[in-house]
Amino acid sequence: MPGSPRLRTRFPPVRLPLIPHGLSGSPAVVGVPRAVTKKDIVRTIAEQIDLPQLQTRLIVQRTFEALIEALVRDGRVELRNFGVFQIKQREARLARNPKTGEPVPVQAKNVVTFKPGKEMEARVREYRESTTNESAPSSEPADDSAAPG
Repeated sequence: MPGSPRLRTRFPPVRLPLIPHGLSGSPAVVGVPRAVTKKDIVRTIAEQIDLPQLQTRLIVQRTFEALIEALVRDGRVELRNFGVFQIKQREARLARNPKTGEPVPVQAKNVVTFKPGKEMEARVREYRESTTNESAPSSEPADDSAAPG
């Protein structure tokens, strides 16, 4: 309706729990964080909105299917504060076989690209800064006065 106020609902962000390596069926690889699976997302959302996991799984799956259908139909899906999925055409090109160095023709193809939204970029930047600050060595120069000379 023209002139009517737009209803804006903001849901709190879904907080996925940190899951130790090797849980949820994923192999444990030392030093490599485990990928979050659809099952993890379903479990977390089901707990947060108090729905059975079967219903939540259906909702999550239908959401993914709707995104894919919209992308195929329109070529672009914009999700505010999340990002933009877009289909782009990659040109045909000449690549090289890494073993032989021989040129190999690669056909043109359609690929899906993703550009994160501002909110996602900001939250990823905060995460990256918090993890680099914890593991980064001190920027203060070492005290060499105690070293024998």
